[in-house]
Formats: sequence, C-alpha cells, structure tokens
Amino acid sequence: MKVLIQRVITSSVEVDNRIVGKISKGLLLFVAFTKFDSIKEIEYMVDKIVNLRIFDDEKGIMNKSLLNIEGSILSVSQFTLYGDSTKGRRPSYIKALNGAEALKLYNLFNNKLQEKVSKVETGIFGADMKVQIVNDGPVTIMLEKKF
Repeated sequence: MKVLIQRVITSSVEVDNRIVGKISKGLLLFVAFTKFDSIKEIEYMVDKIVNLRIFDDEKGIMNKSLLNIEGSILSVSQFTLYGDSTKGRRPSYIKALNGAEALKLYNLFNNKLQEKVSKVETGIFGADMKVQIVNDGPVTIMLEKKF
C-alpha cells in the first residue's frame, strides 16, 4: 500500500465539472493498493497518517498531527503510484491491485479514516478526476507499507 500525503491549505476534486470532494486545512491523500494489502496494512496506514506530526506548532516547528489541528482529509484513489518505469518509457502497472479488489480496500481505508477524523472527503474511484491543490509548505510525504 502506498499513500502520497500532501499537507494542504485547501484541496478539491472534480468529476464531470462537478466538485465531489473539498477540504480546507488538512491532508490530501493519493492512495494505491497492491495484491498483498489487507486490513493490517490499512490500519497501520490510517494510524500513521492521522498521527504524523507534519503541522506547525506555535513555534513554527512541525510538531502537530492532523488530529491535533482537527484537520480534514481528501482521499483520492491513484493506482499510478504503482507505476514502474524501470524498463522502457511506458510505465507498467502490474503491481497495482485490480479495480474490484482495490475498490473494496479503498472503501475500507476511507471508513477507517472516518472513525478517526471528523471530515473525510473522497474522489470517485475509477473516475477521470481533476484535483486542485494548494499545497502548504510544500510538504509532501510518501508512505509505503510493504508486505
């Protein structure tokens, strides 16, 4: 499982010229799954994400978590995080989980996030999405839970 985290001032996702998810201060998550992922990886990632100390404290030091600042999450499925371009010029996505199984894990991931965070918005799985980001910092972190 891979999650690309971006600390944002605001972010939104649009499908067919309609905003389907929008947050203010918080985290934009691009999320991808592979065939070895399970509830174990999801629970690990959710705990890591909501407790990751990447928000500034009163002294301007990254010392606060999403929970500390009562921030929001925008979760967007992104199978291309598993793109492998070590050979040739066209990425291979063979490591990415198939759509039906990935959708189940994505829904489970978002449900687990909602147990911890008051506002969790999402894109639409498999849709052609337009993501707007006002990155704060910028702060961008890649998390990966390997099997």
